[in-house]
Amino acid sequence: MPPADTGASVTDRAAASPQSSIDTSSSSAAPADPESDKLRPGGPGYRRMSFALFAAGVATFALLYSTQALLPAISADLDVAPDQASWTVSAATFGLALGVIPLSALSERFGRRTLMTASLTVAAVIALLVPFAPSLGALIALRAVQGVALAGLPASAMAFLAEEVRAKALVAAIGLFVAGNSIGGMSGRIVTGWVAQAWGWRVALGAVGLMAVLCAVAFRLLVPRARHFVSRSVGPRTLARTLAGHLADPLLRRLYAIGALFMTVFGAVYTVIGYRLVAEPFNLPQGIVGSLFIVYLVGTASSAAAGKLVGRVGRRGALYLAVGTTAAGLLLTLAASVASVLAGLVLITAGFFAGHAVASSSVSRTAKTARAQASALYQCAYYIGSSLGGALGAAAFHAAGWSGTVLLGLAAMVGAASITLYATRKAVAERRLLSLGRAA
Repeated sequence: MPPADTGASVTDRAAASPQSSIDTSSSSAAPADPESDKLRPGGPGYRRMSFALFAAGVATFALLYSTQALLPAISADLDVAPDQASWTVSAATFGLALGVIPLSALSERFGRRTLMTASLTVAAVIALLVPFAPSLGALIALRAVQGVALAGLPASAMAFLAEEVRAKALVAAIGLFVAGNSIGGMSGRIVTGWVAQAWGWRVALGAVGLMAVLCAVAFRLLVPRARHFVSRSVGPRTLARTLAGHLADPLLRRLYAIGALFMTVFGAVYTVIGYRLVAEPFNLPQGIVGSLFIVYLVGTASSAAAGKLVGRVGRRGALYLAVGTTAAGLLLTLAASVASVLAGLVLITAGFFAGHAVASSSVSRTAKTARAQASALYQCAYYIGSSLGGALGAAAFHAAGWSGTVLLGLAAMVGAASITLYATRKAVAERRLLSLGRAA
């Protein structure tokens, strides 16, 4: 899944910086290339920057969802119900949702590189403390603080790349960071699954913590100094006005709701699926359950294909397909067959990532000003959806089994389809009025 661009855009920076004077007496003199000293593939610093952001992406998502594959083991060891244990995931994602907007403002003042380094360091230190949590309450509290710390990465990474990398190389640079996110989310779950099977969930969390420390050290050693960052202060009133302006836009509100609803399904399914697969009739070992998260690779592919899909069927058409694919996957997981459950997870993952890619890209396209904060609001809604999905999905599972979790997911997809249908009908009505006006 991809992070929000929470910094000022390259265009904003260019508009804010003084223009160099041009000697009009020489008509043959060409203006200096404003990107001549930015990072580019093959140039000095580009490879180091790419590896640094890749390491940061791996650490961020490995830590954020580190307990998700371990929930059945945590429930058994601490003697707590699934809906209680699920808060070890929801607390981290909720903390990130709360932190992403204020940390985006801090990154404008203190710099992207500084904030990313501080966030990774704090999150990695907390990760080394998490395995020693004496109770579920202490574990949830540590995870919430860790989520707030991790918010500094999506609050800074996209802005750092936009400022330091040439425009033509930006997509590739962001792609590598997103790949780090995906691989971190997948590998963290797989590592914890197998380590927990051999040595228990506390050792598994310690292993992820050590991996995060190594990633944080690699990031700090490799990340180049920011050469194009311009410090500016974003006051609370200015930030509040900007956020209120975005929330007043009905299209942005719909996109935020769609992102939250898709993430509700994803959070619910992947929080609860471990409980379903370690129990009857499957009885799968913890290592195998953790390995099922390799399905994340399907999401990486569907995110990349979302652009082509939009080109063929339009944004609303792509959202309908994403909703339908996700809903079909939910129904398929009801079967008491490992093959059917796995196929259902593939469809859910593909549909979720496609829907998320369409909704998040539409936010940047819709917002005409302060795109950074518009994306931050989407990221906030997205992770609130993850938190609610994990908590409500586990509660539904505790009350009604896997069918309860599926019913919650289907309700979320009905909501997303209804919002998209409303937008479709509104667009059709606007086109009809426009054609009537032309005819008149």
